[in-house]
Amino acid sequence: MFENNFEFDSEQLRQRYNPEGSKLRHDQLELLQMLKRVDAICKENNIQWWLSSGTLLGAARHKGFIPWDDDIDIVMLRKDYRRLEKILLKMEDKEFILHSMRSDVEYVNCFGKYRKRDGVIESKNRCHKYYKWRGIGFDIFTIEKTSYFAAKAASTIYGNIQHLTSYIRWGVVRKPLIRLIQVLCLGIIFPILRLIGLINPRGEYHYSLGQGWAKHTFFMKNTMPLKTAEFEGEQMPVPHDMDAYLTLVYGNWRAIPGDEAIKRCIHNQEYIAQIYGTTK
Repeated sequence: MFENNFEFDSEQLRQRYNPEGSKLRHDQLELLQMLKRVDAICKENNIQWWLSSGTLLGAARHKGFIPWDDDIDIVMLRKDYRRLEKILLKMEDKEFILHSMRSDVEYVNCFGKYRKRDGVIESKNRCHKYYKWRGIGFDIFTIEKTSYFAAKAASTIYGNIQHLTSYIRWGVVRKPLIRLIQVLCLGIIFPILRLIGLINPRGEYHYSLGQGWAKHTFFMKNTMPLKTAEFEGEQMPVPHDMDAYLTLVYGNWRAIPGDEAIKRCIHNQEYIAQIYGTTK
């Protein structure tokens, strides 16, 4: 347990970054409704998930979105994601889609994104413009039991390759090259690294290979059994020791970062323009 006594003015932060009626606040609430849809599907199919990264930080520090946060991050075990992926891809949903390598050959992330089929959001991601769907959505990460070395090696290899693909513009070359990269990484390199990752004396869990953020270490003793915490007036699943997880990832997670650091956290160029008056 921890005491959520914080030295900041919540209302002042809200008025600065996501006041009611702003585009950012509108999209935050839309993401919340999308999350509730996925939560209902997970409950129906006995799939466990929990808030992670900045979304978990928001729940602990703000009881909702971090005022400047423009996405949602959730996480689940890799085996559970495989089940969820099959369920979502079989659904004939005309409004939402699980955006993944299985649904879009040009999607280059190793994690899924539950997003709206319609609409276009502006993103700093250079690969974003090539995606089949570019509507608002949130990330579904997975974790697996592996070593830091394996997670770091996979993130470095795939991250560099992913960066290079952003410069390939010709579809006749781009699509087959991306597919080849996926086959090499998912079918050969990652399985080898998973074998190496079995040397894991501390029993660490990391984001699944290729998803990045190798420094984020999960320990089941801090995670399970899950509990719930308030998030925008809803009760959402979280690790049972939020303080241990957040301290491991962020250090002093109770402190509000400076304005420049906040600006770097915002993904959508439109939100940056509304808050700061410029995208630079």
